[in-house]
Amino acid sequence: MRLLPLLRTVLWASLLGSPLRGGSGLRHAVYWNSSNPRLLRGDAAVELGLNDYLDIFCPHYDGPGPPEGPETFALFMVDLAGYETCQAGGTGAFKRWECARPFAPFGPVRFSEKIQRFTPFSLGFEFLPGETYYYISVPIPESSGRCLRLQVSVCCKETTEVLTTAPPFVLRQGNGVSRDIHWEPTMC
Repeated sequence: MRLLPLLRTVLWASLLGSPLRGGSGLRHAVYWNSSNPRLLRGDAAVELGLNDYLDIFCPHYDGPGPPEGPETFALFMVDLAGYETCQAGGTGAFKRWECARPFAPFGPVRFSEKIQRFTPFSLGFEFLPGETYYYISVPIPESSGRCLRLQVSVCCKETTEVLTTAPPFVLRQGNGVSRDIHWEPTMC
């Protein structure tokens, strides 16, 4: 009988941590460097759901790096025009991260973007379902890097309709033996 409380605790913990709750999402990794031909061509696209994560791994070198020098980037979120021209100077462009430590001692620097409608963080970004967002990188001066581009589509447009009037319902007084009270709410 001593195992029953332990079993109950384990079951609750697994239920609260399960994906059925909707709190955990998938992780999608993108290695941000010019050896990725899709980022170079500009046809790299990923579709993410709400609560998913986009993990950007910066260029990393264990040894001296390539002969032309290490790649370092400033990554920006831009509008479609900035994406097509690979320009981070438009009014809708803002810097998200900087990949400036190609020789970091413990592996590549990783930036994570959580795809969520609302964020508690001042530097977080709020994503809307059904929209596409654009990331580009601009090489930092003296970098051998080139312009890289990524499209992020957030699935899916919400299809639920907003209920404009509440259906009537019945309240029962007492133990269900007394009279019914009919109530229809009104919208202000």
